[in-house]
Amino acid sequence: MGSLEIGVGVWSWAAARDWEERVTESMEGHLAGKALAFIGSGTMAEAMIQVLLRQELVAPEHICASGPREERALELNRRYGIVGTTDNRGAAEAADVLVLSVKPQVMPTVLGELEGLVYPEGLVLSIVAGKDIDTIGSGLRHSAVVRAMPNTPTQVGEGMTVWTASDGTSPTQRAQARAMLRAMGREVYVDDEDMLDMATAVSGTGPTYVFLMMEALTDAAVHLGFSRRVAEELVTQTVVGSASFARQSDRHLAEMRNMVTSPGGTSAEAIYQLEKGGLRTVLSKAVWAAYQKSKLLGKVKHASKGPNGLANMDQEG
Repeated sequence: MGSLEIGVGVWSWAAARDWEERVTESMEGHLAGKALAFIGSGTMAEAMIQVLLRQELVAPEHICASGPREERALELNRRYGIVGTTDNRGAAEAADVLVLSVKPQVMPTVLGELEGLVYPEGLVLSIVAGKDIDTIGSGLRHSAVVRAMPNTPTQVGEGMTVWTASDGTSPTQRAQARAMLRAMGREVYVDDEDMLDMATAVSGTGPTYVFLMMEALTDAAVHLGFSRRVAEELVTQTVVGSASFARQSDRHLAEMRNMVTSPGGTSAEAIYQLEKGGLRTVLSKAVWAAYQKSKLLGKVKHASKGPNGLANMDQEG
């Protein structure tokens, strides 16, 4: 095979071989020389591309990102030197590893478009919320499927990803998936796919809960009299430091909280108000609602289509 012109840049197998010869000993060998295609070129896809390039796991000319907007393809090409395209089929046919990163509602349309196009020895890695392995495998007519749920701290290499794999995924392909996911932060493999919907509600959606708490705490600090800049610095470092402390300690979280809660002190008074306001209950309900929504997304069968047969939705997940 020569080279494939798809959108912005050239997917060159000659360039792929040249890069493989330049692989350094420090590079993770599982992805060396492999061509990756992202179907969906939104925030999470870009985050994955960033860390893969930053850690030199894949050469930029080996990465293709496909989305519905030509301007997005140009943007990614200029920013990272990767191949940008609006041709999902062309991207999929050229890939050793196909990453599905579209919105859940668009997934049925994308699966129909790519059915039977995945390289027989290729790996499919899906980060689409709610879409199970059976749906993906049957839709693409492909047996090697990994389903993963990363979160937004992936963008700075501090993500948390929970993942599982189909029985048709080989040890080598699992190693490829693990190499990609470890580049984004920490990863946990589970045998039970139902845990992916649980992970969506906890770690996948978790940054939303943390950011909302940080926002509220910052507003409270401003109300006390701090400037917003100082308030944001106080809150951000407190969250970062607390998380680092929790990570390094072998104590239970309740024990750590008690360490800074003196009888009759400020922490005790603050916690009383939080408990009185039902913080634990509200948070538990939020996680349950996110879990139920993830399950519901898995039941969506069809995306609405326009007169040209394409989904009336942005596929950039």
